[in-house]
Amino acid sequence: MSVLQSIFLGVVQGLTEFLPVSSSGHLAIFQNIFHIDTGNSILFDVLLHIGTLLVVFIVYWKDIWKLILEALQMLGDLFANLGIFLKNRKAVKAQPYKRVVRSNYRKFVVLLIVSTIPTAIIGYLGEKLIKNASETLLIPGICLLITGVLLLISDRAENCYKIPKDIAYREGALVGVAQGFATLPGLSRSGTTITACLLCGFDRKFAVKYSFILSIPAILGAAVLEVSEIGQETVTGGLAGTYIAGMIAAALVGYVCIKAMLIVVKNKKFKYFAYYCFAVGLVSIIGHFVL
Repeated sequence: MSVLQSIFLGVVQGLTEFLPVSSSGHLAIFQNIFHIDTGNSILFDVLLHIGTLLVVFIVYWKDIWKLILEALQMLGDLFANLGIFLKNRKAVKAQPYKRVVRSNYRKFVVLLIVSTIPTAIIGYLGEKLIKNASETLLIPGICLLITGVLLLISDRAENCYKIPKDIAYREGALVGVAQGFATLPGLSRSGTTITACLLCGFDRKFAVKYSFILSIPAILGAAVLEVSEIGQETVTGGLAGTYIAGMIAAALVGYVCIKAMLIVVKNKKFKYFAYYCFAVGLVSIIGHFVL
C-alpha cells in the first residue's frame, strides 16, 4: 500500500465515520473495487479509528473531562456507601446513603455504560461474521440500503427534548443494541445510533453528542481486543509512516465532518445522505455480481 492509498483510505474513514454513510462499508467497497491491499493490517485499521477518535476528544473535550470527573466521584460515593452499609449493620441509628446518580452528567455516565454493554456483547459474538462480511460487496451494499431507510426515518422523527435526566435506562440499552448491529459493514454507526436516539426522544443536539461520545468505549474496546494481533505484524519505518499519514488524514477530515453533522441533524438534512446510501448500496450489490 502506497502513501497516497493510505491517505485516500484515511480521507474515506474521516468522511464516513461521522457522516452517516458507514466507514466500514466504504472501506470494504473501495478496497474491493480498487484492489487496495492493506495486507490485512490490524494496526492500520486501529490507527484509522484512533485518528477519528482523537477528533471526538478534541470536539467534546469539556464534556468528556466532566464525565471522567463525575465517574470518579461516583466511584467514591459507591465506596462511601459501602462504608455506611458496614457501619449501619452495627449502628443503632442508620445513616442515610449518598445519592450516587444526582446530576445530568452522572446520569450521562450511567447511560453510556448501559449502552456500551449490549454493543460489546453483540460485537464480540459477531466478530467473525463482521470480518467475513467485509470481504464481499454484497453485505455492505445491503446494509447501505438499510442505512438509507434509517436516515429517512430519522428526518421524520418528531422534535423531542430529552436530556439525560429524562432518558430511561432501557432507552440507553436500545441505543447500545443499535450500535452493536452497526458493526456490520455498510450499516452506519453514527446514522444508526442517532436515529435510535431520536426515536427514543433525545434532543437532536444531544443525540449527536451522545452518539459520538458513545463511540469512544466501542473503538477503545475493539482496539484492546486487537492489540495481541498487532504484535504479530512486521512493520518497517516506511510502512509506519504510511499508516500514520492515513491516520492524520482521517483526523483532519473527521474534524470537519463532525462539525457538519451538528448542522445536518438540527436541520433534518439526513435525506440527502439517504439517497447517497441508496445509490452506493445499489452500485455495490450490482458490483458483487458483475466484478
